[in-house]
Amino acid sequence: MDLRRITATSGIALVTTLVSLLVSLTNHEMDAAILAGFVPARISGAIDYAGVLAVPAVLTPLSAALLHAGLFHLGMNLIMLVYTGRETEKALGPLGVLILYLVGAYAAAGAQWLAGPQSLQPMIGASGATSAIVGAYALLYGRSRAKDIGPIPARAVHVAWLAVAWVAINLLTGLAFQQGGAAIAVAAHIGGFAAGLALARPLFLWNWRKA
Repeated sequence: MDLRRITATSGIALVTTLVSLLVSLTNHEMDAAILAGFVPARISGAIDYAGVLAVPAVLTPLSAALLHAGLFHLGMNLIMLVYTGRETEKALGPLGVLILYLVGAYAAAGAQWLAGPQSLQPMIGASGATSAIVGAYALLYGRSRAKDIGPIPARAVHVAWLAVAWVAINLLTGLAFQQGGAAIAVAAHIGGFAAGLALARPLFLWNWRKA
């Protein structure tokens, strides 16, 4: 393997795959979710992991993105990450994608915390961070058919429609998963997506000024 040809997107996907498979193959999914997943109550100070070998709470938005609840969960996130990430990286560059992913992970965790500051439910999966890349991809490559609404410019209308559509999709998905006995971090997806919308243009301009 030529390491020089590994993109930021493929690098993120590779590390995520290796960590997720290692945890899965050693049958430590539950332990990993508790000790390295994002638990809102830890941030709120409602629970304390003192004396337990756990990832520091401030780093759990990142460690949580490396963990998945089985191969299907991992596969779905990787498909979305690779599909949108490779195109977004062409516009933002590798460093731009890394910044987008890291900020997206924290934005997703922040949104999930706001939705339930006292929640003890661990959040795991790369979907929140990946949502930032999806948001940037949608803004960079989506065809805008929006028009000005009074003093609101067409670009702002386009961004608003993208945000509303993503919120609706995640709310519907969340309801479907809950009916099946599982849960999905809808707030995290929305938070990550919003971060992607906010960062897409600044990172694009920064990348091409630097080129």
